Amino acid sequence: MRVSESAVAQAARRRGLELLKVETLKDETARAAIAAAAGDVMVVAAFGLIVPEPVLAIPPRGCLNIHASLLPRWRGAAPIQRALLAGDEATGITIMRMDAGLDTGPMLLRRPLAIGARDTAGTLAASLASLGARCIVEALASLDRLVPEPQDGALATYAGKVDKAEAGIDWSRTNVEVDRQIRAFDPVPGARTRVDDEALKIWAARPESPSGAPGRILEAGDAGIVVACGEGALRITCLQRAGGKRLEAAAFLHGYPLRAGQSLESLPEPGSAGVS
Repeated sequence: MRVSESAVAQAARRRGLELLKVETLKDETARAAIAAAAGDVMVVAAFGLIVPEPVLAIPPRGCLNIHASLLPRWRGAAPIQRALLAGDEATGITIMRMDAGLDTGPMLLRRPLAIGARDTAGTLAASLASLGARCIVEALASLDRLVPEPQDGALATYAGKVDKAEAGIDWSRTNVEVDRQIRAFDPVPGARTRVDDEALKIWAARPESPSGAPGRILEAGDAGIVVACGEGALRITCLQRAGGKRLEAAAFLHGYPLRAGQSLESLPEPGSAGVS
């Protein structure tokens, strides 16, 4: 819970590199500092802000973005979470030349990455970060030989920002859908449910075949807490009470007993407004 510098800032300081922190790129001071660096090309990675056209025009060889999807699928802010929620079997890295649109520029390099059956947003982000680092080095080294490929807008999908309200679990969904939700929202914001007015976050589960009324606890023991879904069930193996720590099911049940027959509450969510 302490404010700390990003890994990029820490690395820059260790290497004695000039570091500029900005809240906006619309400020003339920020633009002047970027221009003064006199770089041939600018690389943008997980910046989180729209880069205005006057800034895009500064580097003579353009601005390259490291995007965590295989464009044009999942343009936007949350491509990792949206790929998991959609049940995609693969994602990847796209190195694109930035233009005025949102992730609409021509693609220079694309590298796929399989999504594992138990991948979470956290594990997938780490894998993509490693792949993205290799890809941008490759792209910069071969910039003269890369041929820009226009994106097919007809194939584009949009990955809107994750809204905390989306993390509410609806137990009437299939076990596969709820499992995707749990993995997509780990580590943030965490998939949420309630039991007896107690807020819970579910961090790990796996689909199983038993059935019952959605949300009903079918089994609770050291091997996990089996909860019925609209189709099938989930065996919850890691969860957390409000204000508590993540605990394996066995440790959680020692401090907060749950029993077969209790029901976990479905929480409202805004539907799929963040995805198109």
